[in-house]
Amino acid sequence: MDDIEAWVETRLFAMRDPAYRAFQCRLMPTVAPETVIGVRTPELRKFAKEFGKMPESADFLKILPHKYYEENNLHGFLIEGMKDYGQTVAALDAFLPHVDNWATCDLMCPRVFRKHLPELPEQIKAWLAAGDTYTVRFAIGMLMRFYLDEGFRPEYPAMVAAVRSGEYYVNMMIAWYFATALAKQYDAALPYLLEHRLDPWTHNKAIQKALESYRVTDAQKAFLRSLKRPVPRGGREPGSL
Repeated sequence: MDDIEAWVETRLFAMRDPAYRAFQCRLMPTVAPETVIGVRTPELRKFAKEFGKMPESADFLKILPHKYYEENNLHGFLIEGMKDYGQTVAALDAFLPHVDNWATCDLMCPRVFRKHLPELPEQIKAWLAAGDTYTVRFAIGMLMRFYLDEGFRPEYPAMVAAVRSGEYYVNMMIAWYFATALAKQYDAALPYLLEHRLDPWTHNKAIQKALESYRVTDAQKAFLRSLKRPVPRGGREPGSL
C-alpha cells in the first residue's frame, strides 16, 4: 500500500455520518469542524480492530500529526490494542503531545496496563510532569480508572491535588477524579475538600459531580453541599473556558 494515510482517509470518509458529525462538533469546541469527518465510535472501533491486524497500521502510527479528528481516535484505538507494555508507553509518549481534545484523550484506556499496575504509577508521574494539557489529563484519567479500587494508595490523590493548571480540561479531570474518589474512597478523598487543597473552582466542580453520583450516600451529599466555597470575584472562574 503506497499511501497509507490516503487509504485510511478514504475508508473513514466512506463511514461518514453528517448528522453525527454535527453532533460531535458541538461537543468539542477546541476542534476545528473541518477536521471532523463524522464516524460513529462503534464503526471506528471495528475498523481499528481490522486495521490493527495489518502491517501497515505500524506505518500509520508514525504519521504525526494527523489531519482529522477520526485519525487521532483511530490512532488511540490502535494503541489501546497493543499487547506489549513498553511499546504502548512509547506509542503514548509519541502521540499524547498531539492530542488536541478531551474526547480523543479519554477514549484511550490501554488494556495491557491492567497487567502492569505496579510499574504504571511511575510512568503516570512522568506524564503529570509533562505539562501538555491532554498528557496531564490522560495521566489523571489513568489514576482514576486503575487506582481507586483495590490498587488505591493515599499518595495517588495527593499527586492529582498537586497539579496546578489554568487549563479547563485539566481542571475538569481533577474534579472528575475527586468526585469518583469521593464515591470509592470517601474517607481518603474528603480531607482534600476540608483542607481546601484544590482551587475553589475545581473544589466546587468536584462536589457538583459527586452530588450527581448514585454511589455517594444522601448523608454524604448533604455534608458535601456544606463544603462549597466562594469563587474569587472578577474575571472568569479559574479553569473556565
